[in-house]
Amino acid sequence: MAEPWRDRARRAVEWNWRLRSVGDPRPHYVICGKDALAYYVARAMLESELPTGGARVTVVVPERYRSNGPDVAALRGVRVVRSDRLDVATFEAAGLAGASGLALLHQDDVGNLHAALCAQAVDQRVRQVLRMFNGTLADGVRKLLKASVEVLSDAEMAAPAFVAAALGEVDPSSFQHRDKTLRVARRADVRPQDVVCALAHLTEAQGVELLPAEQAGADLVLAEATGQPPGTEVAARRLVRARRRRRPVAVLLGAVRGFATRKIGVAVMLVLAVIAVLGALISRTEGASPLEALYLTLVTTLSGADPDTTKPAGAQIMQVVLNLAGLALIPLITAVVVDGIVNARLALHTGQLQPARVGHVVLIGLGNVGTRVMAQLREYDVEVVAIDKDPEPRGAALARQLEVPLIVGDAALPETLVAASVADCQALVVASTDDVANLEAALAARDLRGDLRVVLRFFDGDFAERVEETFALGVSRSVSYLAAPAFIGALTERAVITTIPVDRHALPVAEVPVAAGSELDGRPLGMVNRDGQVRLIARTPAGGGKTIWWKDLDPRQVIFAGDRLTVVARRRGLDWLTRQCAPPAHPGPVPRPAGSVHGGVHAPAAAPPPVPGSTDSGVDVAHPVPPAGGALSTTTDGPPEDFELTRRHDEASGWPQ
Repeated sequence: MAEPWRDRARRAVEWNWRLRSVGDPRPHYVICGKDALAYYVARAMLESELPTGGARVTVVVPERYRSNGPDVAALRGVRVVRSDRLDVATFEAAGLAGASGLALLHQDDVGNLHAALCAQAVDQRVRQVLRMFNGTLADGVRKLLKASVEVLSDAEMAAPAFVAAALGEVDPSSFQHRDKTLRVARRADVRPQDVVCALAHLTEAQGVELLPAEQAGADLVLAEATGQPPGTEVAARRLVRARRRRRPVAVLLGAVRGFATRKIGVAVMLVLAVIAVLGALISRTEGASPLEALYLTLVTTLSGADPDTTKPAGAQIMQVVLNLAGLALIPLITAVVVDGIVNARLALHTGQLQPARVGHVVLIGLGNVGTRVMAQLREYDVEVVAIDKDPEPRGAALARQLEVPLIVGDAALPETLVAASVADCQALVVASTDDVANLEAALAARDLRGDLRVVLRFFDGDFAERVEETFALGVSRSVSYLAAPAFIGALTERAVITTIPVDRHALPVAEVPVAAGSELDGRPLGMVNRDGQVRLIARTPAGGGKTIWWKDLDPRQVIFAGDRLTVVARRRGLDWLTRQCAPPAHPGPVPRPAGSVHGGVHAPAAAPPPVPGSTDSGVDVAHPVPPAGGALSTTTDGPPEDFELTRRHDEASGWPQ
């Protein structure tokens, strides 16, 4: 039976791409994802200036999907494969065999694990980078997969930036490299001799200047950790001490105010006021002392008084009114108790029974990022109140374990924010996965309190920057933008040690080896530093010698092949340094895929370049068959090595030849 025309057309397109890829020395990367993280990783790979002239990128996205941020499938220059399942057939269609790296970036831990196992069946040697939230599962994946694998959590990398912004401090990033522990701090908080390098100069007029040339004037620095706690921890301790000094009377009144409804409370207060006035009048008419008057008032109100016709008319009227007030007070007390119990049971069920709080942090959204933020705040002993539309979000179990109250409701509604005591909180962290809902919640919170510190999460980094500048809502963060450099470094096998978030930017810390014959081989160390792009902080000599740190680095020292340079850099600066440290490229022009670019996918050329084994006699060009490893055996300096060729005939399918 002839195969359907759709399958034949798809196979022809895939075959044409495979023909164009033969002999192309550029590395091929396959990225599976649909959100902003996949977009930033794919865009960075397309823009990267690798030693071989760039990279080929294939993105695998679902057939139909809605993206909250930038659309990865709309990137110009990528090949798009649409499939709802990441299985062996999908990876074969994406050309995974022989690829340099695979990034599985869906927000589905189990789905990414299944995709990694399928990719391993296609090519066991391809490098895999997985996005996972569950740390226990991530440890198991590293042991299960035979291929080279790196498991990263974007939520874990971005959470410290949200925590620091909520407490009004710089991000408490710290990492260990070789024999030293380094951390990010304000220059005023560290000793001058502990400063490694300047990270940023923060000004209201010019914004953020990263890796400035003027080292002494930088506000944010990378410093050696010498035992002092980071600024975030100090701010958290200060907040905890202030919370413990809250006035107990205010807490009691707040608890009483939230016990019953407003109408019942007003009725009780009116009845008590009538009783107090009448009690004062009785004490004056009968000449009793204040204690005796209180006794007579309570007895008359609660149990009634015996009739006494000898009393004056005024005293008899007050006695009757007191009896009536007592009759009204008993049902009201009963109503308060019943109403309080019913409201408490309903509020416990919906998570809306909250006492008045002061100095806490309100967290909206208990997804991947929100759960990490909640855990880190509780580690600092900061009180947290969580809000989520879902009664059982991802972080619900951890919230119960940490005794964090969870209010189920729409955070854009004023009553939900009032239940969380937003007007008296330290900060509001909005970390849900919906940009529009996040903005609505932030605007509603600002209506309750104009000077509230708001930390907003957005998927689109450009949108986050514009919202922060236009609405002046507070600090905005894009999780994907902060985490993307670490995923890019793992995918390209760069030794990215950590990523330092600075405002809405991210600075990777990487260790780059110097290859023999590279541009920096035999050059002085001073050539590594580039203002605004690269800052050298350490050098490890070839052969595993002792690391030379910033204090002892001399810009006149010569770089030798095999040295490892540790730098803090921007992404473009790291690309430049990678090229400078790479071995000399193969002479001759770098071949590019034939054809024009249309709609983000390369269109086939009229006459593809000749492939070994092709003929002009009407027989299809032979397919290269990979050797027994599942991947094409290639070298770094030339075309693929030995591979077997077979011929295919499509007469049965009826496809024109």
